[in-house]
Amino acid sequence: MSVLGPDILFFFLVIAGTLGITYWAARRTKSRESFYTADRSIKGWQNGLAIAGDFMSAATFLGIVGLFSISGFDAFIYILVPPFAFAILIFLIADRLRNLGRYTFADVISSRLEEKPARVFAALSTLISAIMYLVAQVVGAGGLIEVLFGIDYSYAVMIVGALMVVYVAFGGMLATTWVQITKAVLLMLGVVYLAIATLDVFEFNIEALYAAAVAAHPEGNVLVSPGGLNLSLLSAFSLAVGLLFGLVGSPHILMRFFTVANARQARVSAFTALLVVSFVFVLIFFIIGYGATALVTTNPEFLKPSGAIIGGNNMIAIHLSKVLGGEILLGIISAVAFATILAVVAGLTLASASAISHDVYARVIRKGQSTEKEEMFVSRIATLLIGLVAILLGIAFKGQNIAYLVALALVVAASANFPVLLLSIYWRGLTTRGAVIGGYVGLGSALAFVVLGPAVWVGVLGNETPVFPFAYPAIFSMTAAFVTIWLVSVLDRSERSKMDKAAFDAQQVQSLLGD
Repeated sequence: MSVLGPDILFFFLVIAGTLGITYWAARRTKSRESFYTADRSIKGWQNGLAIAGDFMSAATFLGIVGLFSISGFDAFIYILVPPFAFAILIFLIADRLRNLGRYTFADVISSRLEEKPARVFAALSTLISAIMYLVAQVVGAGGLIEVLFGIDYSYAVMIVGALMVVYVAFGGMLATTWVQITKAVLLMLGVVYLAIATLDVFEFNIEALYAAAVAAHPEGNVLVSPGGLNLSLLSAFSLAVGLLFGLVGSPHILMRFFTVANARQARVSAFTALLVVSFVFVLIFFIIGYGATALVTTNPEFLKPSGAIIGGNNMIAIHLSKVLGGEILLGIISAVAFATILAVVAGLTLASASAISHDVYARVIRKGQSTEKEEMFVSRIATLLIGLVAILLGIAFKGQNIAYLVALALVVAASANFPVLLLSIYWRGLTTRGAVIGGYVGLGSALAFVVLGPAVWVGVLGNETPVFPFAYPAIFSMTAAFVTIWLVSVLDRSERSKMDKAAFDAQQVQSLLGD
């Protein structure tokens, strides 16, 4: 990247624009309601764009293209699952979530369960899943800045952490929403241009594009047939389960449904997000992934002496932009990718900070007696601490594929958040004891399997072989959670269990009709 060229100008224009949005939002964020939900003033289609922006993370644009260049057709799992997740949100979750909750998904489960244990569990699971997801974004952003500016990776990660703290601490949900909307629009435009420019190189001949990609890949057949990830049928199914139900249980996605006025707008939000995500994913998988493999992996300009991609495979989409449009397009696409990461980390940080300030501090420690000023102060302190944790973990996980890291984060959301959320809405027999014990079993087993699995035990800790052999453990940890919730709830004969079941009918009325 040149020092004062148009490439660097575009990059900093996007950063300046998002900081401008944050300044504008900060002047309007004066209350707890505005900080957490933007005063529920976001329209359904706007919120849908923001949800799409929240979901289409570094894993979407950078990680999946990088994963495709290595593993080929099997990356389709990452593309196919999200539309089904948004369908579940539309038909089962969105409207009831909006009617039952106020700021966080803990509000939903504590509407019929004992508040203190339910909120402590929800806050802990939110923090762990959101921070794991944050690590993937920070790794992607650090690698991007390292490649573009030649800054040491550790310093690049610190820059990202500082920006995300600024967005959330000062702008709250309003700033986060409009940064996400801006990012979603920019990402759609960038992906459309890359797809058209890629097809133009091959004279809009799809067969020629695919043939060139297959020829460039050392194992060309994996681009057009399954097998590149070397997954067994059980592992592939477990990966799909984790992605599907992890997305439905992601706290930063669930939190977005509290920013709209009513249940109808919540459903519009999910449907809009479904359309946007499906459109972007189709272009990424069927055109850009093949184009990056064909045009970058054989280009000496982007290869180290060892033959590896400069910056790692996560950066292959960025290199493709330079092939197709030189320094100017490189700057534009890099800015879009960076905006993508900043928008997601803002949403994740806000969800994490809200869990600490609203669920733990305001509702558990202060028992609902805290002032708005206190709660917002705690949220901003929490934002700073979460930023520091994300920086440290981002440095530790340097070099990991970010699509893979996101899959691991979704394992936690699928195993801890989703079972408790779904059963709290739909099963009369759920008790506080069952939800909390089962939730902790899902959370603990997911973390244990991830730590003992290939990503951490081998990739981070440097051991030769993993203790737990499956890279994607969701099917095991989620099953453990559901079975434990059911068993403990059925065996629970406490007085509290009777109250939990009696509260189900009133909750059902509220979930259908709202306040």
